[in-house]
Amino acid sequence: MTDLLPISRALLSVSDKTGLLEFAQALAARGVELLSTGGTSKMLREAGLSVTDVADVTGFPEMMDGRVKTLHPKVHGGLLALRDNQEHRTAMETHGIAPIDLLVVNLYPFEATVAKGAAYDDCIENIDIGGPAMIRAAAKNHAFVNVVVDVEDYAAVLAELDANDDRTSMAFRQRLAQAAYARTAAYDAAVSTWMAKAIDEATPRRRAFAGTLAQTLRYGENPHQSAAFYLDGTGRPGVATAKQLQGKELSYNNINDTDAAFELVAEFGTEQPAVAIIKHANPCGVATGSSLLEAYKRAYDCDRTSAFGGIVALNGRLDAATAEEIVKIFTEVVIAPEADDAAIAIFAAKKNLRLLVTGALPDPTAEILTYRQVAGGMLVQGKDNGRLTKGDLKVVTKKTPTDAQMDDLLFAWKVAKHVKSNAIIYVRDGATVGVGAGQMSRVDSTRIAARKAEDMAEALGLDAPLTKGCVVASDAFFPFPDGLLTAAEAGALAVIQPGGSMRDAEVIAAADEAGIAMVFTGMRHFRH
Repeated sequence: MTDLLPISRALLSVSDKTGLLEFAQALAARGVELLSTGGTSKMLREAGLSVTDVADVTGFPEMMDGRVKTLHPKVHGGLLALRDNQEHRTAMETHGIAPIDLLVVNLYPFEATVAKGAAYDDCIENIDIGGPAMIRAAAKNHAFVNVVVDVEDYAAVLAELDANDDRTSMAFRQRLAQAAYARTAAYDAAVSTWMAKAIDEATPRRRAFAGTLAQTLRYGENPHQSAAFYLDGTGRPGVATAKQLQGKELSYNNINDTDAAFELVAEFGTEQPAVAIIKHANPCGVATGSSLLEAYKRAYDCDRTSAFGGIVALNGRLDAATAEEIVKIFTEVVIAPEADDAAIAIFAAKKNLRLLVTGALPDPTAEILTYRQVAGGMLVQGKDNGRLTKGDLKVVTKKTPTDAQMDDLLFAWKVAKHVKSNAIIYVRDGATVGVGAGQMSRVDSTRIAARKAEDMAEALGLDAPLTKGCVVASDAFFPFPDGLLTAAEAGALAVIQPGGSMRDAEVIAAADEAGIAMVFTGMRHFRH
């Protein structure tokens, strides 16, 4: 017994009508009877196709502003009936239900409505009811019914019919059913996530996660791991929305690092040119300048060794002069809101260099969720969007930071948010001069950052490391004075840290004795 089945009758009811006319014409040319609803029916009929309105099948008109049109036994019976079950066939004959072999539905644009910032009632009206019900019915009965929810699958259906004498295989219908269930799950996830936010429910009993495949990756973090990149539909500017102008396909690690770089550089807005260089999701150089070129050079001079093979993120339009400087070393990815034609031409000579443009910067203050899988569960939290101004800082030492030092402290604090804990960041004149990341001991991060500054001073031919006269940020409190004293030995004159340690008094006393200023933020920036 073959599992190849013909398509004799199709129901088409779509919101996104892209490609539908051509698809319907191809079906009609194969002798498929077409059923449809509302605007879809009108479009097909105006194109000269013979179409039966669902209202004529059910005997009921569309009603309640279109809320009720396909919720009827003559529709759902046609989708759910088991064609090889005599009891089902008898019920169909008794009640005048004809089988439906193909369902083509894409849903009301709920996600797009939310993304536009629509009012609560408008969002509610864009929740599709009949569509998901039909999709789930058809997908459940995939032994006999084909269900299409994505425009991209129109061509696949026609190719399947061409290959099998106008029939489809069970394996093909199974693939369509899987895609259909994933679509309704994603749709429901979007609705439930929106509603949780709309009613200020921070920790709903159930939370759904969904994504749309953007790219199947060659492998994950390592060659033996499979991987793919999915979009969450939020449209947040970044690697997920970027247009790749040139270069090899992005890898798993490229995507992860590029996201880290662009999120960091977005902290500085567009008021002053800023550049971040990232390696293994940690910054190895961040700087501002009078131009992107100056900012890049200053960021690069923080840690030239680590910058090799890194990711460069810019907060403004990439120009030719900056592009010329970037291509002097091997760089994996460059991401910016825009790029000049001259800069693009310069990068064209480096075929493996990936250039991404996003059109905008992400909003670092946006209230969004982040997710991390653990064995048997998922951790969900609000994104770290904490930001401070000078007025938020509490001076706890006898010495008060100068205005210039205060600016550098806030700069360092922005960077600290994006460095893996334990994080120590030395900053001088709007540029990192030493970064210590990911150490189990805070004092070790302090030493590593200072050592990197010493190495760069030697490489640059400087008389002393740039940490002399700098400020330092710690993402969490100093539990003992040793980390602070190590920073002071490296040349730090001012410190920014959350405070809150049982030994704050000892640390403050050590700062006073060393003659350095210190401010508390009352905010921590752990990053794991």
